[in-house]
Amino acid sequence: MTTTSTITLPSGTVEYASYGPDKSAHPPIVFMHGVAVDHRLWQPVAEILAARGYRSYAPTMPLGSHHIPWGPSADRSPRGAARLLREFVDRLGLADATLVANDTGGAITQYALDADPHFVRALVFTNCDAFDLFPPQPFQLVFALLRQRLLLKPLIETMRWRALRHSSLGVGLLVTDPDPDLTRSVFEPLRTDARIRDDLIAFLHEIDPADLAAVTPRMSRVQVPVAMVWGTGDRCFTLEHGRRFADVFGDAQFIEVPHARTFVSLDQPQAVADGVVAASARSDR
Repeated sequence: MTTTSTITLPSGTVEYASYGPDKSAHPPIVFMHGVAVDHRLWQPVAEILAARGYRSYAPTMPLGSHHIPWGPSADRSPRGAARLLREFVDRLGLADATLVANDTGGAITQYALDADPHFVRALVFTNCDAFDLFPPQPFQLVFALLRQRLLLKPLIETMRWRALRHSSLGVGLLVTDPDPDLTRSVFEPLRTDARIRDDLIAFLHEIDPADLAAVTPRMSRVQVPVAMVWGTGDRCFTLEHGRRFADVFGDAQFIEVPHARTFVSLDQPQAVADGVVAASARSDR
């Protein structure tokens, strides 16, 4: 069973999808996505987990594919998004959750853990930013262009063309077999709403690789179970980058997913679901 809801928090209002039974014998799962995608990044994994009796929550964070503006009064930065994530977990009573993060969402999760290393009970990182890789190439160039107010809308308009959406400047490096309907729809809020474009511009201006480079080593303070479910076919977040990130946590479990790219949850959802179940089981011990 899937339901969609809206929740207003001190740092912003977000939509979120819930999957699985209302009452579950397992700890809940929370999913965290990155820039210019929404909760559907996690849908294949959440549906597998729902069939196994897990309850999952997938918020659409205000990172470019959202429909409810974050607004200029908000802290539209990675740390502001991290605060919003912690508020979401707290308001829904999900402190015993396993948090699963991807891409920019991995950086945001690190900022959330820097503020409170124990705000969730277990962690699963799929391919994501860490250290000063925030973001990787070619997205350093893409993000630099998207920060320009006069360029953002024309650039997003080009995403109406499938060939460009699925190129290396779109999602071509991120997923093996992109769904054209999904890739088109995640860009629609940016294409049609100036307020969403303003939110993304503000967020991108606050990305600071040097700041994340200082935060990632502090993840050694995190004492909850950690698993890395890492796509080996990713040219953005390489296997070497993933292993270096895992080493920060000391005893993180590292699971290689052959051929998968950045969006491991779309390429190999079963592998991600299995990793989530294993991490969740470790948190119960």
